[in-house]
Amino acid sequence: MLTRISTDFKWFLTGIFVLLIGGLQAQESGTVANIEKVYVHTDRSCYTVGESLWYKAYSVLAYNHLLFDQSKILYVELISPDSKIIARNKTKLDQGLGHGDFKLSDSLGVKQPGVYQLRAYTNWDRNFGDDFVFEKEIEIIDVFKDNSNESEAKRKSNSRKKEKEEAATEVKQPFQFQFFPEGGNLVDGVVSTVAFKASDENGNPVKVKGRIVEPNGNLVTLFASLHDGMGKFQIQPNLSSNLRAEITSERGKTIDIPLPKVSETGVLMGISKVQGRDIVTVKTNDKTFKGQKGDPVAIVARVRGISYFQGEIPFNAKKVAFEIPKNQIPEGICQITLYDKNAVPQSERLWYNDKGSEDDLDIRLKTNKASYKPEEKVEISVVSKSKSGQPLPASFSMASIDVSSVSENSKYASNICSYFLMESDIKGQVYNPGFYFDKSNSKRLVCLDLLLLTQGWRDFLWKTLPQAPKLPKYNIETGLPVSGRVKQLFGNKPKPDNNITLALLNDKEGMQLFTEVTDSLGRFRFKDISYTGKTTMLVNTKNDKGKGKGELLLDSLSSKPMPTNFKYKPVIADTLKLESIKKHVYNKFIAYGVSPENVLDEVEIIAKKKDETPSYYGNPEYKYYVDEDTPPYSSIYQLIQFLVPGVLVTNDTIRFMRFNGPAHIILDGFPVFSSADISYIMPENVDRVEVFKGPSAAIFGPDGGNGVILIYTKIGSVNNKPKKEFHSISKTVEGYYDARVFYTGSYGEDAEFDLNNNDAIRNTLYWNPYVHPDTNGITTLEYSNSKVETKVKVTLEGLTLSGIPVIRTTEYSIEK
Repeated sequence: MLTRISTDFKWFLTGIFVLLIGGLQAQESGTVANIEKVYVHTDRSCYTVGESLWYKAYSVLAYNHLLFDQSKILYVELISPDSKIIARNKTKLDQGLGHGDFKLSDSLGVKQPGVYQLRAYTNWDRNFGDDFVFEKEIEIIDVFKDNSNESEAKRKSNSRKKEKEEAATEVKQPFQFQFFPEGGNLVDGVVSTVAFKASDENGNPVKVKGRIVEPNGNLVTLFASLHDGMGKFQIQPNLSSNLRAEITSERGKTIDIPLPKVSETGVLMGISKVQGRDIVTVKTNDKTFKGQKGDPVAIVARVRGISYFQGEIPFNAKKVAFEIPKNQIPEGICQITLYDKNAVPQSERLWYNDKGSEDDLDIRLKTNKASYKPEEKVEISVVSKSKSGQPLPASFSMASIDVSSVSENSKYASNICSYFLMESDIKGQVYNPGFYFDKSNSKRLVCLDLLLLTQGWRDFLWKTLPQAPKLPKYNIETGLPVSGRVKQLFGNKPKPDNNITLALLNDKEGMQLFTEVTDSLGRFRFKDISYTGKTTMLVNTKNDKGKGKGELLLDSLSSKPMPTNFKYKPVIADTLKLESIKKHVYNKFIAYGVSPENVLDEVEIIAKKKDETPSYYGNPEYKYYVDEDTPPYSSIYQLIQFLVPGVLVTNDTIRFMRFNGPAHIILDGFPVFSSADISYIMPENVDRVEVFKGPSAAIFGPDGGNGVILIYTKIGSVNNKPKKEFHSISKTVEGYYDARVFYTGSYGEDAEFDLNNNDAIRNTLYWNPYVHPDTNGITTLEYSNSKVETKVKVTLEGLTLSGIPVIRTTEYSIEK
């Protein structure tokens, strides 16, 4: 029953409204901790073993959802059903955006079908616990698995399980049920709204109905769940009522539980809709009012921890009311708290401020046709403008998927709107979160209020405003730092003013060279270093005389993962929907000649491509490759004499015959102090040798006067050092994850086999992590359909420049 406002209260409401507006205090984000909130958009939530999972990450400032360029590393992890991290990508964030992928194969650790977890976080946000860690469950199925033997075993197992459940019926409730009084508790004699929630042991909603009765059995009121096991009713409790509830599930199971305890005194706060306005009502009983009459109470409204209005109400009536100034509060979950004169919280209510942030947006997703033929080209237009027609800058990601290959409940799965505006602000998992942000659902806000009355009642995330620690345990990572110290070879005395050289070599960035000097403690740090994929790292230290002295010690190059607490949830393999998905995907494989034995782990084929690797120093005079035609040699010196004409090696000194001094040696981009320092290199670990001499060596300055020999080893081979070099370290390291590009071309004979690449059977037809409209607010995307007749769902998710989350979907069919 809606609260009715009397004439006196209408007059009082006006006074309170002015008072509250006068007390508004919008806080600047600069006064609070810079907390990053992360959302990860995946192409799907249900995959087949052997497919790839594609993702786009959005990192925003938690208070306003603006893209936040603070951390540069996002750790994206795939966690198995037994709660083990089987893959971890260091995803590079640029202006708050990043992307990557996982190939769900046996080599990655996907050894069985089941429910896995995708987890993402920055190092900085680890200072605030696990509240700002993104988590998403994904389902992996095996369409080739023969369940015939398993089915019989499952039937027997289910039979035994049922017998055990029936035996435990007397001691275990058939479903869980909780009451949640609006405002926090029940107060003697005060009419209250009581919300409730029913769920099974797995947290899934249970539809119920029931009645509230007195001890003598007299009926007080009836109730029934309205949405996903949730509902509410009104009641006027008293201290001696001892009311209880009789609840019955739709399966006929019944439980009997008492209502929450009634308090003798207290102040309650409730929110209701009155003629389209959101009205806050503060009410109490006679005993409380007599003790607090005339004393002011304070109202504070916060969104994501920041106070947006606050003010005092003179408590001169048992019931007062005021309208919430919606235009002063940003969209999202608002925490409204009532404090007494001693600043002690008395009541609290969560309320969703639906400001219609998208009302001024004209963002459209449209295909050029409603139906296509197999393999026909699809043209999709994305329009991002305001209602007035102005281009609206935004970053989107888009996925086109075969709807027959995903679970049915994905219609209301988590999306960027539900996550940023609701899920990330409530602890615990929300069932079908997308339901509350489906604009076509006229009941979504009513149901969302039920969710906040129940699940958000006591587990609201922003109870207190998180503060950045003065000495944070986890730092903001703006790159891939390389740090360490140099000490005396024998002892622990630091060696200050030593020159440190860092060389990084890979196929992505080529060769990078950096220098630093140790401080008074012998420490050094290379900040904001960036390298991608498997990289050869060489670090060397020399004193001010150019001698390699002292022992070089490196710090850890990466942070340890957060502990895992993922609980295994088995796939319900006998459901009709899952079997339908498996059958659909299986039939595609068989129809286009993909048998189970073809779905193998990826095989890496390595072949030499002579004279195709560019030099990092320009054009060498000579370039020599070590291949199967190169004779075996016992030392690196014999190999160089074989490969490079006109070279003499005497007592491990390498020089060209036309020069008197030793040649300058560079190993994997790292200058070598003495040619004796390369004696440990095995000839079979050399990839190629380049030679610069004469005019071409001028690029090396004075070091090139006697010619230069560059030796490149195969990546990883430098780890086979038999001799310890205390003043230098060489190792293979992993940098930022080198994200693959989604394959959209034809399935050619030279392409590596991949379930995502095969146009005939792929379940994700298109994935694009960076859909950015042009200066006119428009962009057009094209791709070719698969060969399969099916329905395709296209989903566009992203953020506008002003921090408004957006999701758009459309569908089309593929028919012959």
